[in-house]
Amino acid sequence: MAASMPALEDWVRPGDVAWWWSLLAVGMGRTADMFSTWIGTPGLRNEGNPFARWLGWRKGILLNVLVVPLAACWPMIAVSLATTSAMVAARNLHTVWLMRMMGEDAYRDWFGGWMHATPRLLFLGCHWGEALLTGGLGLALVVLGPLHVLSFGIGVGFCAYGFAVAVFTTLAYFRR
Repeated sequence: MAASMPALEDWVRPGDVAWWWSLLAVGMGRTADMFSTWIGTPGLRNEGNPFARWLGWRKGILLNVLVVPLAACWPMIAVSLATTSAMVAARNLHTVWLMRMMGEDAYRDWFGGWMHATPRLLFLGCHWGEALLTGGLGLALVVLGPLHVLSFGIGVGFCAYGFAVAVFTTLAYFRR
């Protein structure tokens, strides 16, 4: 017998079928994000999120161990967090091989040099374009789709990813 999908506003109890599926989704997303970050920047010197850099690995892992089961209690949040985390992990994996090969500091110097050699509007415009495309798709899912846990949650996840790309890329540009 198939379990019914919770509504957008529903909370689920730990141990329920929907909670386990939500836990699996958000746990996989957060693990992928953290693992892809660790591959590229084990010292967190190239971490774009200043809060994650401030927390460090031990506190960051502890925070995730506490947040993931709690997020799984609200499937919409779990789907949103899983979507955002998976997209961040995919973005990380796009360049972590280069970071690992060059080393954190050499990669940062190399990338930073090219980043600042590029006209500011071109560099930021490309990253803001990525943010607007993914965030716009997410907004369309949120606004135009049915109020369903999956479409709404994925839409919120896309919007959060777009916001993160815009904010953290801009911060990285001006941090140097």
